[in-house]
Amino acid sequence: MSGSLPFYQKHHRHYDHGYRSRETESKLSQYQTSSRYTAGSSTSATRTSRGLKVSSHSGLEASRLSPVLKRAKPTYLAVDKENQIIGYVVPIFRGSQEFGFSNTEEARVRDTSAYMARRDLFTSGLEMERSEQISRREAMRESAERISLNKRIHEHGEHFKRMNEDSLMHAPEFVIKPRSHTVWEKQCVRLHCTVSGWPDPRVVWYKNNVAIDPIGNAGKYKLESRYSVHSLEINRCDFDDTAQYRVSAMNSKGELSAYASVVVKRFKGEIDESLPSPRRASTEDGPVSEYGINFQTHIVDKFGVSFGREGEIMSLGCTVIIYPALHHYQPEIQWYRDDVLLSPSKWNHMHWSGDRATLTLTHLNKEDEGLYTLRVTTKSGYETYSAYVFVKDADAEVERAPGAPLDVRCLDANKDYIIVTWKQPAVDGGDSILGYFVDRCEVGTNHWIQCNDTPVKFARFPVTGLVEGRSYLFRVRAINKSGMSRPSRISEPVAAMDPSDRARMRGTSAPWTGQIIVTEEEPAEGVVPGRPLELQVTEATKNYVVLSWSPPGEKGLEGVMYYVEKCVSGTDSWQRVNTEIPVKSPRFALFDLAEGKSYSFRVRCCNSAGVGEPSDPTEAITVGDKLDIPSAPSKVVPTRNTDTSVVVSWVASSEAKELVGYYIEGSIVGSNVWEPCNNKPVKATRFICHGLITGEKYVFRVRAVNAAGLSQFSPESEAVEVKAAIGGGIPHASPAPPYGITVLECVCDSMVLAWKQPSFIGGADITGYFVDYREVIDGVPGKWHEANIKAISERAYRVSDLKENKKYQFQVRAANMAGVGIPSLPSNTFLCEEWTIAVPGPPHDLQVREVRSNSLVLLWKPPVYQGRDPVNGFYVDIKEEDAPEEVWRGVNNKATEKTYIKIKNLKEGERFVFRVRAQNKAGVGECSDVTEPVLALTKPGTKEIEVDVNDDGIISLNFEYGDLTPDSKFVWSKNYEEITDQSRLTIETKGNKSKAIFNTPGEEDIGIYSCLVTHTDGASSSYTLSEEELKRLLEVSHDHKFPIIPLKSELAVELLEKGKVRFWLQADKISANGKVDYIFNEKALSQGEKYKMNFDKNTGVIEMIMESLTPADEGTFTFQLQDGKATNQSSLVLIGDVFKELQKESEFQKKEWVRKQGPHFIEYLGYEVTPECCVILKCKVGNMKKETSAHWYKDGREIKSDEHLGFTEGVLKLEIAQRGSPAGTADYADDLIWRRLKISKKDAGVYEVVLKDDRGKDTSTLNLTDQGFKDLMNEVFSFIANSSTPLKITSTDQGIRLYTFVSYYNDLLQVTWHYKDSAIAFSDRIKSGVVGEQLWLQITEPTEKDMGKYAIEFNDGKGGLRRTVELSGQAFDDAFAEFQRLKAAAVAERSRARVAGGLPDVVTIQEGKALNLTCNISGDPVPEVTWLKNDKEITSDDHCILKFSSGKFASFTITGVNMSDSGKYSILVKNKYGTESGDFTLEITEGTPDLGVTSYSTDAEGNVVFGPNTPKERMKTTVTGIKKQKRKDSVTKTLQMEKVEDKDKGKATVEPKASDSEQTEKAKEEVAEQPLTADQSEAPEQPADRVEEPGPVAETQPETWSESN
Repeated sequence: MSGSLPFYQKHHRHYDHGYRSRETESKLSQYQTSSRYTAGSSTSATRTSRGLKVSSHSGLEASRLSPVLKRAKPTYLAVDKENQIIGYVVPIFRGSQEFGFSNTEEARVRDTSAYMARRDLFTSGLEMERSEQISRREAMRESAERISLNKRIHEHGEHFKRMNEDSLMHAPEFVIKPRSHTVWEKQCVRLHCTVSGWPDPRVVWYKNNVAIDPIGNAGKYKLESRYSVHSLEINRCDFDDTAQYRVSAMNSKGELSAYASVVVKRFKGEIDESLPSPRRASTEDGPVSEYGINFQTHIVDKFGVSFGREGEIMSLGCTVIIYPALHHYQPEIQWYRDDVLLSPSKWNHMHWSGDRATLTLTHLNKEDEGLYTLRVTTKSGYETYSAYVFVKDADAEVERAPGAPLDVRCLDANKDYIIVTWKQPAVDGGDSILGYFVDRCEVGTNHWIQCNDTPVKFARFPVTGLVEGRSYLFRVRAINKSGMSRPSRISEPVAAMDPSDRARMRGTSAPWTGQIIVTEEEPAEGVVPGRPLELQVTEATKNYVVLSWSPPGEKGLEGVMYYVEKCVSGTDSWQRVNTEIPVKSPRFALFDLAEGKSYSFRVRCCNSAGVGEPSDPTEAITVGDKLDIPSAPSKVVPTRNTDTSVVVSWVASSEAKELVGYYIEGSIVGSNVWEPCNNKPVKATRFICHGLITGEKYVFRVRAVNAAGLSQFSPESEAVEVKAAIGGGIPHASPAPPYGITVLECVCDSMVLAWKQPSFIGGADITGYFVDYREVIDGVPGKWHEANIKAISERAYRVSDLKENKKYQFQVRAANMAGVGIPSLPSNTFLCEEWTIAVPGPPHDLQVREVRSNSLVLLWKPPVYQGRDPVNGFYVDIKEEDAPEEVWRGVNNKATEKTYIKIKNLKEGERFVFRVRAQNKAGVGECSDVTEPVLALTKPGTKEIEVDVNDDGIISLNFEYGDLTPDSKFVWSKNYEEITDQSRLTIETKGNKSKAIFNTPGEEDIGIYSCLVTHTDGASSSYTLSEEELKRLLEVSHDHKFPIIPLKSELAVELLEKGKVRFWLQADKISANGKVDYIFNEKALSQGEKYKMNFDKNTGVIEMIMESLTPADEGTFTFQLQDGKATNQSSLVLIGDVFKELQKESEFQKKEWVRKQGPHFIEYLGYEVTPECCVILKCKVGNMKKETSAHWYKDGREIKSDEHLGFTEGVLKLEIAQRGSPAGTADYADDLIWRRLKISKKDAGVYEVVLKDDRGKDTSTLNLTDQGFKDLMNEVFSFIANSSTPLKITSTDQGIRLYTFVSYYNDLLQVTWHYKDSAIAFSDRIKSGVVGEQLWLQITEPTEKDMGKYAIEFNDGKGGLRRTVELSGQAFDDAFAEFQRLKAAAVAERSRARVAGGLPDVVTIQEGKALNLTCNISGDPVPEVTWLKNDKEITSDDHCILKFSSGKFASFTITGVNMSDSGKYSILVKNKYGTESGDFTLEITEGTPDLGVTSYSTDAEGNVVFGPNTPKERMKTTVTGIKKQKRKDSVTKTLQMEKVEDKDKGKATVEPKASDSEQTEKAKEEVAEQPLTADQSEAPEQPADRVEEPGPVAETQPETWSESN
């Protein structure tokens, strides 16, 4: 039955045979490895005759290679010394009884010529034949006896084995299971199996789960049971016999079933006639005449559905077993693609090794896609095997460029004209294809020429301008707006020549007859040819029109060629198209026609005799595409096929002329990414899409293609899950009815129902549920009505449009792929009335997972009815199955917000039931339905989720389950919610194992992971990934990543002295066996003069040193490391500017080394700003000696120094000097320092340092002009800004002052004051200034409008620095209050009474002289003046004249001094703001009185001034002594003040004489005009508001005035 097809795949033979041939392959493997058939033969008699070794093989040897046991007659093979079969030996010793011949017949056979020939061939005489006959009979007899003895021993052992008490009774077991069959209609098929068991099992056969009744179907079925072998024979199979068959064996120990599928194919006359017809020898004809036996051919180790990419190499191969195996026998091996025989070519290489047929596709192209068939033909018939090969596009050279066109062919080739056709690609790159370019290449050259200047959209193009007799190759490229595709596979070569000449060249040469036959007339010279015939338009597009015609009817014309003419419809103007060169071919393509216009065409013949008459014109042809793009296909229907394939069928395009085929695309649901299922168009309306992902859901779409282009896509199909179609041997049935219908919520016109899943789902997933309802009136139920038309997937549904206060019953039916099951029992009767309770309704859909001996996990869904408030928690109750209702107990004392809980501490072997209650703020609601009883017991074979970290460091969770069903799935969840987004976790399932791989493990992955296996008895497990566990796993993952040698540092480059270049890296860990390859531009480097390699395996440092870099060293350097299996490499690309910079730096370093042989700069001249804002120019020097000199220059002028520059290596420094200071001073240790304290604009300039001695000199320059000086000052400003103190607030008598201190202030510093983030506009009221290092802002007479945020901003050319202070709230209040206080104090201080000028401490005067003292008095209002002597008030009289004039000057005059006038005198001034006094001591000396008057007065600063009558010699008297500082007392005692006032009042009535008064006034004025020469220091002033008791005056050395007569 090889080579046959299922009825549903009659158009496509590329289906996957894997799931149908597993039984066959298994049995074949069993037969090949069985010990019963390992022996070469049971008996063997060998004898050497004429160099041959003759062996006898039993029939068991033949059956060893066949999957079907057959009884074969013994055959005798001739073998050589190497046991290779080279022929057959026909035994001449066969007895007549053995073969059914009589003696007469035997004699007649011997007398035949054939007998004689065989005898002469294999024997040398009658004696030899007889001895050989005897030996063979003896050997056969011995073999038969040995076989009989072995059988008796085996049966005896089996009998005692069955009688053993330990194994006397056992459940049924299938020794050989029935296998699936695919047969043709009206054929018979037999299913058989072998069953063991004790007692003998009872065997029943089922078809689609219905027991087969052979009596009820007489003649159709035949059941047999013999010796534990049971069979079912189906006679004359028809289409209805396609089904799943089950055989059930049952005894008292158990029951077991096995399954097999039968697929019946039907002929409908649709078999391709091009397929080779079966060539099988009839069994009635006997052995093949050449060898005398039938060959049995088996194809094993087959190639499956294969996937490749353009440009790759692919090999397809099968192992072919032919029995009997002949050493020199060569079967016929043929390969087909899409039923077309393949021939060896540069694209296809075929090989036969004697037991394996191989087809190698040397360079895959999309033309190679298709159904590949291997056909093995022997003399007994043939065997075939087919599988599909898919070829994907190679990666585009330009991103989003289209795929390459395919199937480029040449049609209608003529002398100078060829039509090239191709097929459009399936992949357009995401943008519509704009057209195609056709290239040609003359055979024998590699020069490709583009044939069309603009792209053509039509998939046919006429190439003209060819040279007759030359052969050409063609290729096609597609283009879209992104770019050009790869070129297609080149076409077969085609010659530009007349078709008749080509036909003659292809034909076979006639045998030589010795006669000359003239086939054409001699050309007639000078005859003008006639009209061309049958002119027609064969093809018309908007780019070109193709004309074809037949040559004129006359024969023998000389060299006929053609002119083509065109005419626009509606005119009579004919225009010759090919004016220069006539065409030779009766074909012509016209380009550059106006689209939309109508033309007529005609042709003229010409030769050397002239131009003939034109042909009849064609009908008017409108330029445009005559072939329309096909319409879109419709009704795309996908159907399950295998675990990796889906059958897609569709309705053909309704309007499709010259259809090329269809392209199918598929997409995973939700991805919106479409991938082509085929890259070569298929013409059928059914296709099997392979290479799909098992378990994913796909949608499909189809579009048609012809030469005009691709149609629109069909509507998308329904989603289909990729899954085996027949469930892997499990028959499907409709599910059992659901049960446990409850009401979750009820409103006035609807009710929400919930129910439990059926106990039996029918072997397939439930696809949905259907709900029916009926009204119950007075206990009488009504008619059932459908609640939902479309199936619902959840086990909860809201039934709407009910009547309030009516009673209803409900029933539910479940559906799967086998159909809709029977309805459930009617539910209880429920009243439809709105729930108004405050507490929530019952939770529903309780599920039990991870059942173990002492724990389980309970899941549920929250209630539909929430109550008045949202649900905020759940309580779980538990009790034993048989316990009364009163013993329900809570699992959790505190409500849980989750919808799952793990229940622990269960009693092993006990059955428990559970229920859940929800709560809200109002209270705890109604209980859910009770779960089914759950046995707390760990089932045998239960496995837990295991965490694994592989060698690559990938962390995964693994779960394995052994008893999978074909429909079982592994469902992974996180926190018991199914994982649908695989961005964090990738799920992989193979066989009975599933793996959840963490993509990038992190904190987001912490949680509970569980895995559930569907279609099982609840197999599940969970794993808790905590933060600590995640941390541990990440550490383990890191430790496993050692296949890559870790590197501490990647490949880097650095420069050494003398400009050497060092490439180096450091490995983290490497053993002593590690090795390194040094690669430059993919070429290995070796140790030599140019390269020095070092590898320190202790430190892992690998380095390569080059003396210098040359332009040839530009490229990529790579270090390749290998340490056992671990490898790594690191590359460094040195090209372009990077290489040039490195080379430049290397040369520079080489020059630097030469420079450093003498005195040189290690660090060139730069500057440094100290925190004290001093600028230091410095450079680091090296290789200095005593004779080395260093010279500083500014703007070309040397900076002189008195010091000798004698120092060793160190640092030269120049500190910018303060303005006006010496140019510089130098002190040395290792530094040369020029000291300047501040910097200003005059310090800008170009500074230079020159080092020089007998070894050479070196120079370093620093430009501190323009931008350089600005950068320097900005750095200085930055230090100033950073040294500023926080902005503070203080008060003065004028207002409020904000201030900050800096360590140093420079006049160039730019400072901005801000108020509320805006620059302050200064005025008379708001001013700023600098006092020393204090920067201040003065706010005169502040008001509340001045409140806010103030800031000072220092500009340093970068981001600046801002100091802020908030002048508001309490800060403003305190400052304003202090301002008011200081302002009042200042006013009082300015207005109080005071002795402004002061008095001398001691006045020494001779007796009899006149004394005149005057002092300045100030105060507002004008103070009262009182004089005291020895603390007693004195009044003015003739002797002592006291006067106070103009409110400013107080004078004291004694007209004639006598001894009684000596003593302490005081002046006391007083007003409302205060009191102050001044004292002096008058000392009288004896002597002759002078005629003049000595007068003393003081100026405003307290200096003594001589009067006008003072002699000059007295004025020259040296004053010795210092003026004693007077303390300005403020008299605070009220009593004392009152006494002074009383005295003043008493003296006020005494008026001095007028003459005395005038004299005194005059003397006062004279004294005031002459200042004293002695210095006086003003005593410190006391604040106006400070009041103190008068105390003793602190005396300093008194100032003494002495005068001699």
